Amino acid sequence: MYAVVRNGSKSYRVEEGSQITVDRRAGDAGAKVTFDQVLLVADGVRVRAGTPFVSDARVTAEIVRHGRGEKIRVFKYKNKTRSRKTRGHRQDETILKITKIEA
Repeated sequence: MYAVVRNGSKSYRVEEGSQITVDRRAGDAGAKVTFDQVLLVADGVRVRAGTPFVSDARVTAEIVRHGRGEKIRVFKYKNKTRSRKTRGHRQDETILKITKIEA
């Protein structure tokens, strides 16, 4: 059984027992997180798609840990003016373990 949930402006395909990396969520490690915005639920036989959400579906997850993503380089360059600017960025992330999909 799997589901597609929405967190912020991103969608994630999740299964029970899988881990996903999302943008930083509030809470300590071990805290429960519930996703009410479930876009799709599918078991081996049936697929239920919401308009836009499946009304009675819920996905429960547990916070494993907080961390930071890989560093990306942002480079701005303007020709003929010797203008160069380099910056780095690391996104704050939370790793969640999916514990239960209720449909």
